[in-house]
Amino acid sequence: MELGTWFKVRNRISTCLQGVLLPFFFNEFGRGARILRPIRISGSDNISIGRDAFINNFAWLETIACFDKKPALRIERGVYVGNSAHIIATQSIVIEADVLIADRVYIADYAHGYKDVRLPVKHQPLTPRAPVRIGTGTWIGENAVVIGCTIGRNCVIGANSVVLTDIPDYCVAVGTPARVIRRWNPRTDKWNTA
Repeated sequence: MELGTWFKVRNRISTCLQGVLLPFFFNEFGRGARILRPIRISGSDNISIGRDAFINNFAWLETIACFDKKPALRIERGVYVGNSAHIIATQSIVIEADVLIADRVYIADYAHGYKDVRLPVKHQPLTPRAPVRIGTGTWIGENAVVIGCTIGRNCVIGANSVVLTDIPDYCVAVGTPARVIRRWNPRTDKWNTA
């Protein structure tokens, strides 16, 4: 047997009871959803995982109730989340169906406070940013950061990009901060460069 096949079999066995057990701990846990060896899951009663979603090794999923609104993290049907992803919601994060998230991606709807320069950042309150929504069919590249913005459907976010502003549908965005470099024009059925 090839080693890759062995790991797939091992992972399937280690997650086979999740469909029975995890619905008791999550707001929603869809049929066929799987989570491999997470590093941390906190606030699971505010987390919804859709049908056939797959969350790879060492993920950190968390909801933190620190503002006026109850936090919600929703990962919809068929989403793939790569190794060591870090997703934290203090308000609302929605990852729509069939999104592909590469390894080591950070997604949040807040930032650390920095009003008092004499006080360590870790002792300052969190500051809310905008809710996050990632559109259906989008691909978030490796090591990307997404904070307080909306990314449209079927977009590509380049590796190592930092997305702080909204990205429209059918765009390729790269850089720090991320900017749109290509956009699909449905009228001409062609790509336009920015």
